[in-house]
Amino acid sequence: MKTRNRTLPVAVLVGGSVLFSAHSYIAWGEEKRAPAPKFSADATKGVFFDSVGDAIRGQRPTLQALRKKNAQASSVVVDAPEGGGDAKAGPWDKLISPTSIEDEIKRMKLHYDSVVTQPGPFKSGGYEEARLDLMVMSSLFAIISEYDGDVRWKEDAAVARDLLGRTAFNCNAGTNQVFNEARARKDDLQDLLSGTGLRGGKAAETNDWASIADRAPLMEYAELLKEQLRNATSNADDVKAEPNDVRRPAELLAILGRILVKEGMDDSDDPDYVALSEAMTKAAQGVTRGLELDDYDAIGRAVGAVTQSCDDCHGQYR
Repeated sequence: MKTRNRTLPVAVLVGGSVLFSAHSYIAWGEEKRAPAPKFSADATKGVFFDSVGDAIRGQRPTLQALRKKNAQASSVVVDAPEGGGDAKAGPWDKLISPTSIEDEIKRMKLHYDSVVTQPGPFKSGGYEEARLDLMVMSSLFAIISEYDGDVRWKEDAAVARDLLGRTAFNCNAGTNQVFNEARARKDDLQDLLSGTGLRGGKAAETNDWASIADRAPLMEYAELLKEQLRNATSNADDVKAEPNDVRRPAELLAILGRILVKEGMDDSDDPDYVALSEAMTKAAQGVTRGLELDDYDAIGRAVGAVTQSCDDCHGQYR
């Protein structure tokens, strides 16, 4: 009990000292605080606006108007115009440029040359690659025959379409007979691209897509184009450096969406399938539209839409 009585005065003394020190510190701070500056209206005249409204020229924007503008900017690329007509109609010149057609035929021809070399490799699986190459090229020549504008090989396009399409459908096995036919097409392509042209032959007047291409190889081709497009758009610098590496696969995917629903193609009368193909065409057009606007973000969104449409289609149809 005696210890408790001696401690209490000490605690009171220490507490009082702390309160006194805190009060002294606050008072010292208040004494050292600088006085608030004073400005006259004349001193700031012409430097600051009297109100925010004075800083805005024209009609003051509303939140609703700003949201509408942002929504339009986000959708302008994906909702790019199709160029008229429904999903099964042309015109092809609204979907793909002559340069992309010509470059892809040359590229496919080089690959075709590499797989049609000897009977052995051709029989071991080369015939499948040759089949895809031939169907792509026969489809491109079919487009050239209907193209509204100047494009190379137009005079021989229909003949090339029929020759390549027929051999493509025969490439369902790697027999010697099929190899010899494929090698003959290799020579024909060399003559055509070198400027000699194709010898004779009567071509069908219109495109019969059932005898030009088959869905399975074209879907495989779409997957290849999708990967090319993703690689070409991995960053903005690559897009600016090589815009044609973006435009070519995008335009080819756009025409594939039309080809796959042409009369005679599998499921061309299925409305769900047509909608998926049309979605791929629209998304691919969105890529080229973004390229024209130099809008990398829009290109990225459109590439994502292409990927999604392809995945949705492949999940249901093969």
